[in-house]
Amino acid sequence: MYLERYATANLPRYTSYPPANRFGPSVDAGVYRGWLAGLDPEATLSLYVHIPFCQSLCWYCGCHTTVPNDTDRVDRYVSVLLSEIDLVADALGPRRPVANVHFGGGTPTILEPRNFLALAAALRSRFRFQPGVEFAVEVDPRGLDQARIDALAEAGVTRVSLGVQDLDPEVQRAINRVQPFDLVERAVDGLRRAGITALNADLMYGLPHQTIEHVARSARAVAGLGVDRVAVFGYAHVPWFKANQRAIDDDALPGAEQRFDQAVVAAATLDELGYDAIGFDHFARPDDPLAIAAATGRLRRNFQGYVVDPADAVIGFGASSIGSLPDGYIQNEAHLKRWADRVAVGHLPVARGVALAAEDRLRRAVIERLLCDGVVDAAEVALGQGLAVDPLLGAFEALHRLEGDGLVTLRSWTVRTTPLGRRYLRNVAACFDPALGGVAGRHSRAV
Repeated sequence: MYLERYATANLPRYTSYPPANRFGPSVDAGVYRGWLAGLDPEATLSLYVHIPFCQSLCWYCGCHTTVPNDTDRVDRYVSVLLSEIDLVADALGPRRPVANVHFGGGTPTILEPRNFLALAAALRSRFRFQPGVEFAVEVDPRGLDQARIDALAEAGVTRVSLGVQDLDPEVQRAINRVQPFDLVERAVDGLRRAGITALNADLMYGLPHQTIEHVARSARAVAGLGVDRVAVFGYAHVPWFKANQRAIDDDALPGAEQRFDQAVVAAATLDELGYDAIGFDHFARPDDPLAIAAATGRLRRNFQGYVVDPADAVIGFGASSIGSLPDGYIQNEAHLKRWADRVAVGHLPVARGVALAAEDRLRRAVIERLLCDGVVDAAEVALGQGLAVDPLLGAFEALHRLEGDGLVTLRSWTVRTTPLGRRYLRNVAACFDPALGGVAGRHSRAV
C-alpha cells in the first residue's frame, strides 16, 4: 500500500548511526590512531578498499568517483593506497585477523591486474586472513576482460557484485550506461569458469524513463543468470550534491507512486523466482549465507548494506572510505590530493568522524536489529548494554502514530513491523533518531 507521507520522506539509509552527514572534524587522525591502538588484539576486522575511478561516469551515480585522464593517475593512487595500508597496519600492531574484504568504488576492476594483485598481496601480508574469509569485489561488466577475471581469481576473490541497474536500452541511454544483457551474461560465464561462483547483481528503480515492466524484466533476467543475491536500490536524485545527475531530465523520472510500484514489482518478481526478501532492499536464494543469517538473527548492516560479517570493526582504505570501530566512525579525505598528501607525510588521512556515546550505541543497536530482523525488544538491547531504556521513550511516542497507520505493532518495549511496515522500514528506524529533524542536509526518499 502506497502511503505518501512515508514513501516520500527524506531519510538516511542507516548504514551507520549516527548517519555520515553528522560526522565532523573533531574526530581526526589522532583520535583514529588512538581507536586503532585500543582495539582488542584479537578483534576481527573487515577491510574496505575504495577505488574512486570509473572509465565513464554514470549520470545516476552518487558515489565518490571520477574519470581518470590517464592510467598513471590510477597507478599513483595505488601507490599511495599501499602506503596507507602500511600506515594503518603499523598503527594496529601485529597482523590482525580478518574475516571480510570488500573492494568498492567507483569501479575496482578499472585497476590493471598487476595493481589489483599488488593490493591483495599487501593486505594478506599485513593482515591475517582467517579461513573462509569472504573477499568481495564490485564489478562493472563493461570493463571485465579475461585478464581481470584471472587476476580476481588469482587474488582469491570469492564473491563478485555486478552492476546491472536496468537492462532497457532507453533507460541505459538516459543514465549514460549502455550495457547489453549479453555483455552481463558473458561476464557471469567468465567468472564462473574462473571459479568465482558467488555472484550478486545490483538493480535500481526510479531511473529516468523506467517503468514497472522494465524493473520486472531486469529482475527476471538477472535471476535467470542464477545470481545468489540481488540488491534493488531506489535512485536518489540529488543534483544539488552530485553535479553529474544534472544531466538527467527531471521530467523523465517516475513519480513517487510509480517509484513505489517499481519497488513492489521488483520484490514480487524476485519472490516468485524463489528469492527471500532481506531487509528492505536485498534478496537472496534461501541457501545463500545472507538468507541464512537473516533467518537466524545474525544479519548485519554496514556501509556495504546488508552483510554476513562477524567483524568487530571495519577498516577503510582509500579516499573517502569510511571505517567503523567500537569507539565511533571515521571517514578519510575525499579529495584525492589532500588524501595523498596526508599519507605522504605519514599521517592517517582522516577528515572527519563521530565518537559514540553510550546512548548512540543503544540507538545504533536498536536500529540495526529493526532493519535486519523487522522486530526488536529495545529493553532487552538496553539491558545487554547495561543501560536504561528510558532514552528511547520519545521513539515509542513517535511509533504510536506508525502503529495507527498499520506499520508496526507495539507491546511493552517490543516493536514489530507488519508486512506493510516492511516496505517502510527506514521510517520505523527513523523514530529512534531524535536528531533527524534538526540536522542540515537532505537524504534519499524512503522508498
